[in-house]
Amino acid sequence: MGAAAAAASLPFMSLTGCSKESPSSQAKLLQVGGLPVTCNLTLPVACTSKAASNLAGSGDGRFAYQYSKYSGWPEIKESLMTGRIQAAYMLAPLVMDLSDKKVPLKIVSLGHRSGAVIMVRTDSAFQTFSELKGKRIAIPSRFAVDFLFLRKMLAQENMTPKDIEIVEMPPPDMPAALYANAVDAYCTGEPFGAAAQRAGYARPLRMTRDEWRNYICCVLTVREELIQESPDMVQDLVNHVMGAGHWLDQQQVNRDKAVAIASKREFFNQDPNILKFVMETPTDRVTYGDLRMIRTEFEELMQLSIEAGTLKHPVAYETYMEERFAKAAKPAPMLV
Repeated sequence: MGAAAAAASLPFMSLTGCSKESPSSQAKLLQVGGLPVTCNLTLPVACTSKAASNLAGSGDGRFAYQYSKYSGWPEIKESLMTGRIQAAYMLAPLVMDLSDKKVPLKIVSLGHRSGAVIMVRTDSAFQTFSELKGKRIAIPSRFAVDFLFLRKMLAQENMTPKDIEIVEMPPPDMPAALYANAVDAYCTGEPFGAAAQRAGYARPLRMTRDEWRNYICCVLTVREELIQESPDMVQDLVNHVMGAGHWLDQQQVNRDKAVAIASKREFFNQDPNILKFVMETPTDRVTYGDLRMIRTEFEELMQLSIEAGTLKHPVAYETYMEERFAKAAKPAPMLV
């Protein structure tokens, strides 16, 4: 058996020896990959709440979830493709592309809405995209929905990506690149816009909250064998992600609690003041309460990706989507 096959055949690990929270439990532990970005914030909250409910003896104690931090989309993609992990937050267009290439993946839930920004220096004169003609703009990836957002904003000014110089760059590097004038602007998810804004040297030129309210990029994605072998676990995970989303949008105090969770070393390991800035400036900079999976929204994403050249042809909705878990979801109460 090859390494990939071996990994795929071992989707779970015993919770004993893996989690100090519940050493006596025999719950099956599922590692869920994610990036330290606020579009993935529902994941640390869901994992924390699940651990608390297992300790309290409430809810379905058969399962436990552990956040597995990755530094970039290529690493998560590789881990999902090889079966090293069975679930992760992924870029929606990337899942479409991989599913079309017969990688056995399915989207089972959204993770957020909105949350992307296009940042320029505070001392720059840029107010419209026409003023960025010929300028250097950073994006995380051409598969990133941030890139589609940038394309939409350019189109409003009758511009195309050919009118600017695009560079691909890891989001954590973008604030420093803008500060050093290595780029003139960058387009990415939070908290990497807020980090520069809070430091005082950058301001948002455009935000998805104003321009693309139903924007989605990160989606909960699982390998098909996990669906086949443990559909109850997938349903429980979706219930907790949706519960986390509803809880985050209920009141600001919940967002403050989420910041305290996500800033921990085992999760995002980031400055809580920057995460708090994202959650408050403004309060709908990223939203989590509406995690409905709407077919027309995904088909719009697919069409935009085809126009951007990141997808070569249309991909059937059923190829990459498994709706049944979201439709049957009962948002779990958050014990955090």
